[in-house]
Amino acid sequence: MAHTAPFWPEPEPLDPLTAPVPRYGTGSLADLLPAVVAGQGLPGVTTDMELAPADRACVFLIDGLGWELLRAHPDEAPFLTSLLGTSLNGTGQPLTAGFPATTATSLASVGTGLPPGAHGLPGYTCEDPATGALMNQLRWRPWTDPHVWQPYPTVFQLADAAGIHTCQVSAPDFAQTPLTRIALSGGTFHGRLSGEERMDLAAEQLAAGDRSLVYTYYSEVDGKGHRYGVDSDAWRGQLLYVDRLAQRLAEQLPPRSALYITADHGMIDIPFDPDSRIDFDEDWELRAGVRLLGGEGRARHVYAHPGAAADVLTVWREVVGDQMWVASREEAIAAGWFGPHVDDRVRARIGDVVAAAHADMAIIASEREPGESQMVGLHGSMTPVEQLVPLLEVRT
Repeated sequence: MAHTAPFWPEPEPLDPLTAPVPRYGTGSLADLLPAVVAGQGLPGVTTDMELAPADRACVFLIDGLGWELLRAHPDEAPFLTSLLGTSLNGTGQPLTAGFPATTATSLASVGTGLPPGAHGLPGYTCEDPATGALMNQLRWRPWTDPHVWQPYPTVFQLADAAGIHTCQVSAPDFAQTPLTRIALSGGTFHGRLSGEERMDLAAEQLAAGDRSLVYTYYSEVDGKGHRYGVDSDAWRGQLLYVDRLAQRLAEQLPPRSALYITADHGMIDIPFDPDSRIDFDEDWELRAGVRLLGGEGRARHVYAHPGAAADVLTVWREVVGDQMWVASREEAIAAGWFGPHVDDRVRARIGDVVAAAHADMAIIASEREPGESQMVGLHGSMTPVEQLVPLLEVRT
């Protein structure tokens, strides 16, 4: 009797339309400051997200502290955990970061009150259409004029012009960076080295005006996650520390204040094995027809050689389409990945193909990106662990 070989069907590619698009306009990071300053009487900045008014508002952004990570570590973050029910105006729900869920994009969304398709920082790295070079939007290399790249005023600038006492309290190294200038400037920048100094000064500045808008930031939760992973003692130690910082700030709030504690993205540890980390630099199929590889491991912009975009899209869907949402530029824009509207100046910065991880995997590039390829914790995509961020609230 003849035996028939078993048939193993090819896995179906994920439909890009099934990706959980961020809640732009109603519950994303881009809506935070517009909702805050609306409660301070600032005209002309709109969002459908509502927050209870407060004369004095402080935003404390903890880099890398995603909603799911916080909920999974109540022992390390007892104070922050106690505030989970206050999130998003007392609904107990998170915000969405925006796509991609990465620092440069998210900080620009926070500061401008605009989604990525408008402010124009659509990833960790993307092509500069004027030069054809791959631009790192966190480190701002190679150089391009920041105010041409992102021409919109920040919410901080609008608030300062309207007479609201406005400032940023962060590490001194960030004072003059291009990202600060186009995303977080307006009012006065105060550089302080230690977290404790930042919390104390943020509270002091909050009390300095009848209407105040203060922003402060802490980076090392993200830093330790990248280096050691979120399942590490080093990361848990940072969570313990930042929990105490948040409580320190909350205990010093002046009257008529609201403190909002949020983050720019979450993070996921990706195993170091060939199935979990597909190396673009060693995969001839993924490289075929590709001119530039942008973005980061879990949120890739893929720029094709002229005439090769359709073939690149087909191959990427065949190779990784069961693990990533793989879309053409037009599909990603139409699906709203970068917001409800993408400015003309931004369209060509988006890859011919955009790939966002669904599975616990990443596309690394060991030769092009040796440092990033060795990171343990990664982020960027639209999965809940990366995309959802808290909006915890303390009021006086």
